[in-house]
Amino acid sequence: MYRDLGYYWLRFVIYIALCLCVGTIYYDIGHDYGSIQARGSMLMFVAAFLTFMAIGGFPSFVEDMKTFGRERLNGHYGVVTFVIGNTVSSIPYLALISIVPGAMAYYLVGLQKSFQHFAYFALVLFVCMMLVESLMMMVASIVPDFLMGIITGAGIQGVMMLNGGFFRLPRDLPKPMWRYPMYYIAFHKYANQGFYKNEFLGLTFPNTQAGGPPTISGEEILRDVWQVEMGYSKWVDLAILFGMVIIYRVLFLVIIKFAEKMKPKVKVFFSRLTTRATRVIDPPPAASLL
Repeated sequence: MYRDLGYYWLRFVIYIALCLCVGTIYYDIGHDYGSIQARGSMLMFVAAFLTFMAIGGFPSFVEDMKTFGRERLNGHYGVVTFVIGNTVSSIPYLALISIVPGAMAYYLVGLQKSFQHFAYFALVLFVCMMLVESLMMMVASIVPDFLMGIITGAGIQGVMMLNGGFFRLPRDLPKPMWRYPMYYIAFHKYANQGFYKNEFLGLTFPNTQAGGPPTISGEEILRDVWQVEMGYSKWVDLAILFGMVIIYRVLFLVIIKFAEKMKPKVKVFFSRLTTRATRVIDPPPAASLL
């Protein structure tokens, strides 16, 4: 990972550029009524599109899987060792990407100034990138082709983004499929709600709507504007995201184990089919039958 520039270093540079763009576009958005929508849009971009960039490491994931396949056949290490090693090795790079570019975007925009709020922001960004990497590792273990893997991973994330509660508010999502269960499966739901709770709780904004009170609290914004579930704290959202990371990594391990056991059986099955087809196409000569 350290030697491969495309694995994390190029992404680190791109993240810095993107976060500088976000920070300058939303620079010092203030606390007027219009900043409510601006804050929500900025946080959604971080939760959705910054984490989406993790698919850029897919070519390196594919090469990792090829290297693992060769070394596994040589008996150097097992599947569990590979999954744990890959996870632990990626943590310092993802932490670096979360903290440095994240701080640029966070403080340029002028979100809540306390260190606790920034630490939560960086933690959610870190966990979301780990989730996307886990998803792409699963895709790489199933679809080793580079182009097909990128398309598959991007498609899965696109569906999750649409159900994250920003492009379509939770109560407006069609219930049979998109509200139940897709809204609760998409990690963007928990990332968005964690970001919103972290930012809006404790703030007050002037209310420009006619006939309303002079100010509107952050809790009212969460409940009425963004339709956030207020029955639990932002730390529960973060805990759910961590749990999803564990589930994704366990699924990655199970997929590798399953593929390892099924590949020999598939090869035997296709070899038998080939042998039978050859016998039908090329029957033995009549003299040999006598």
